[in-house]
Amino acid sequence: MFDYETLKLIWWGLISVLLIGFVITDGFDMGVGALLPVIAKTDDERRIMINSIAPHWEGNQVWFVTGAAAIFAAWPAVYATAFSGFYVAMMLTLFALFFRPVGFDYRSKIADPRWRNSWDWAIFTGSVVPPIIFGVAFANILQGVPFILDDFLRSYYQGGFFDLLNPFALLVGVFSLMLFVLQGATWLQMKTEDEIRARARLVIFICAPLTILLFALAGFWVAYGIDGYVITEIGSLSGPSNPMLKTVVVQEGAWLLNYSKYPLTMLAPALGLFLPLLVLVATKYHRSGFAFFFSSLTQVAVLSTFAVSTFPFILPSSINPNISFTVWDATSSELTLNIMSIAAAIFLPIVLLYTCWSYFKMFGRIGKEYLAKYKHSAY
Repeated sequence: MFDYETLKLIWWGLISVLLIGFVITDGFDMGVGALLPVIAKTDDERRIMINSIAPHWEGNQVWFVTGAAAIFAAWPAVYATAFSGFYVAMMLTLFALFFRPVGFDYRSKIADPRWRNSWDWAIFTGSVVPPIIFGVAFANILQGVPFILDDFLRSYYQGGFFDLLNPFALLVGVFSLMLFVLQGATWLQMKTEDEIRARARLVIFICAPLTILLFALAGFWVAYGIDGYVITEIGSLSGPSNPMLKTVVVQEGAWLLNYSKYPLTMLAPALGLFLPLLVLVATKYHRSGFAFFFSSLTQVAVLSTFAVSTFPFILPSSINPNISFTVWDATSSELTLNIMSIAAAIFLPIVLLYTCWSYFKMFGRIGKEYLAKYKHSAY
């Protein structure tokens, strides 16, 4: 198999792929949920919107669960520190996510407008809260997380929940929500008909420029308002994982250093700004498939920008930068990564093939005829 250093890089890449899979797939179904009270004007329209994601939303959740499981297995120290430090935020996310499956399954069980309206708002809550919290979490990673390690490498979070809700984090939280809403709107444009499709197009014309503006503002803030982290001294990259065996300094503009070292990586932020324009062009000319494709690529570009900016840091410490977790010193053992790599090589292609097959089988638009035909079995 691969040497330890290469395995560390492979799993940094694989976890990035899992997160990208999550924001593309769960991005559109959460985006649809967030748009439920905005676009739909009648109960039938809400049912059409929900049934446009019905065949896929449960499978989309797998990307989120698998990503969390991969972080637990590949970066156990990161998992322990982040999930305990962001405990309240994570619990809010989980409780919000609980509303989605219950809302989907129960809203049409009783033909009472108050019953259905309550579950519609539950679906809306479960679709809006997680993207905002995800954005807040990523923003706080860029700013540094207040944790320390003791002599036994046990981590202790020193912050509070409301410390996470700083201005930059809230900006990125709104930006994250806009990304998901844009993804959901392009999906509705591709999958629905008539009034819903027309309203989804209007949302795209609003959200795409906002996405560009917020991404540019966040990038400017990172470049000129947030100090980054740089490793100045570290031991063997193939050695045992110990985050205390390196020296890290905090300096202005450090999150931009990788772009100067590897100029090709500038494509990531450039595409993050350019691709929403292509979404607008595709929408204007009624190329809904291309609009969804370019929106999905926007998700990839934004996450790639974060990954490039922070590499090799995974969870920097704002209290003691020297103990920050990186790709090189926060991983599991070589044996664990080898076993995980074998499992990933077998099962990841299967998941990807099955996902593509399911989307192919469910290809086509959903409208009033579909709802009339499956009135009693649809969500």
